[in-house]
Amino acid sequence: MSSSEVPQPSALSKLKIDRSAQAPVRKKSNLTPWVLVGALALGAGAYVWMPRATEVNTTSVVLSTPSQQYVQLTASGYVVAQRRSAVASKASGRLIELNVREGSKVKRGELLARLDGSDIQAAILGAEAAVLQAEANHKQLWVQLINARAETARARSLEGQGFISPQMVDTTVSKNKAAFAAAAAGQAALEQARAQLKAQKVALDYTEIRAPFDGVVLVKNANVGDIITPMSSAAGAQGAVVTMADMSTLEVEADVSEGNLSKAQVGQPVEIVLDALPGMRFKGRVSGIVPTVDRAKATVMTKIRFEQLDARILPEMSAKVSFLSQDISAADQKTVLAVPDHAIVTDQGKSHVYRLATVKGKEVAQSVPVTLGRQLGELREITGELKQGDKLVGTPPAGMSDGARVRLATS
Repeated sequence: MSSSEVPQPSALSKLKIDRSAQAPVRKKSNLTPWVLVGALALGAGAYVWMPRATEVNTTSVVLSTPSQQYVQLTASGYVVAQRRSAVASKASGRLIELNVREGSKVKRGELLARLDGSDIQAAILGAEAAVLQAEANHKQLWVQLINARAETARARSLEGQGFISPQMVDTTVSKNKAAFAAAAAGQAALEQARAQLKAQKVALDYTEIRAPFDGVVLVKNANVGDIITPMSSAAGAQGAVVTMADMSTLEVEADVSEGNLSKAQVGQPVEIVLDALPGMRFKGRVSGIVPTVDRAKATVMTKIRFEQLDARILPEMSAKVSFLSQDISAADQKTVLAVPDHAIVTDQGKSHVYRLATVKGKEVAQSVPVTLGRQLGELREITGELKQGDKLVGTPPAGMSDGARVRLATS
């Protein structure tokens, strides 16, 4: 081809599309469904990989007493004074003096109350006068007896000398016998007068009501002005003036079912808890078993003696008695923290429990190290950063870790 020739456009160049003449068309995007699918997939993955809350049962940290591991039998009863008296008078009369009230401590022989004894005092004066009269009569009759005996002796002497007849001697002897009888009667009258005086003084003593032993007045049954009769049930009259007890004889009387009687023996150690003193535990021993069965309750009464009495222990307090298999020490009576055995996890010689806590509104299990102590039946003594009432995972599942999410079992 020569340089003067001009190249002609090819056939393909003629097929070029003129885009300037067409309106721009935007393609519709198909990404939205895939975005939704991706979001769902991510959510499902997050749900699958998110730690799920483990359902757990719960238990608590409790206070326990080591002595309870030796308990063989428990029974209930009441504190009773073994030496108790309803103090009354043997005399009748109006109460004019009352020197005690409920709670008064008294000594043996101390005057508690006094009845009006004015009529008895008057009778004593009359009895004393009768004694004086009887003594004077007795002296006079004794003098007469002495004279009669002397007269009889002289008459017999004179008879021996022949100065008087036997008949005169007999008369003298008869007078002597009469004088002797009169003197004997005078002696009897004197003794009777003295007895009457003594009886009146005893009656006066009966108007004084005194404490029969050292103790404490429990009940005041009468007031000044009341008519007192010896243990009378008469209307308007009182029998016992006060009721008192020897507080050193306090014991617990507990009912043991006859089926468990073999577990109670005289001398057996026991632990006593009084409802009125719940924070205290008292050591004691079985002092006696009453040899009879209560038909209505099918129980046998056992008597428990305190090893050491406390001034706060009072008659009629309700008590719970634990019969023990062995003696206990003071340390055995001190309360300690304890948890069930199944709540403890031990790994490589170290023990811990899982305490429940709420973190950001969610229940989690926090691992708390503990030191194990004595075995207390189904419980175990522990020490650690725990307190009474803390909620724990009851039986931690295998693989539970510190801070694991949990949910509480509904049943």
